[in-house]
Amino acid sequence: KRIITLALTCGLLYMLGGRALSLCSLTDYTLYVEKPGCDYCVAINTTICMGFCYSWDTNMVGLVGKRLLLQRGCTYRSIEYQTITLPGCQRHANPLFSYPVAQDCYCSTCDTGSHECTHKGAGDSSVQCAKPLLHIYPYPGQSNHV
Repeated sequence: KRIITLALTCGLLYMLGGRALSLCSLTDYTLYVEKPGCDYCVAINTTICMGFCYSWDTNMVGLVGKRLLLQRGCTYRSIEYQTITLPGCQRHANPLFSYPVAQDCYCSTCDTGSHECTHKGAGDSSVQCAKPLLHIYPYPGQSNHV
């Protein structure tokens, strides 16, 4: 009985620990958009999925190693696209710009057929725009919350 209780306890802790270590959530993010033929660099506030997901890698080779491999990333469960009209565009330029807005996130293996599976490296956080910067707020009365 002790072995069964110990095995069940370890299994339960493993499942709970994997969930507790998965900190995947919606995060505010600012896109900086410049288009040829438009006079401004536009800052657009949106939401993205970001965070840590429990993964497990093994040093075993062969079929056994592949079966023990568990690599998940923080990805979108649902996403919507919003379209804005960029200000200051010339007549020949298309002023419409569509961008993603994450609605819900979860930890999953990345499907390269429908998602961009990359890691954004830490770089210079200051954004350089070649044109004057304008902020676009998706909600009436919203201020710069970044």
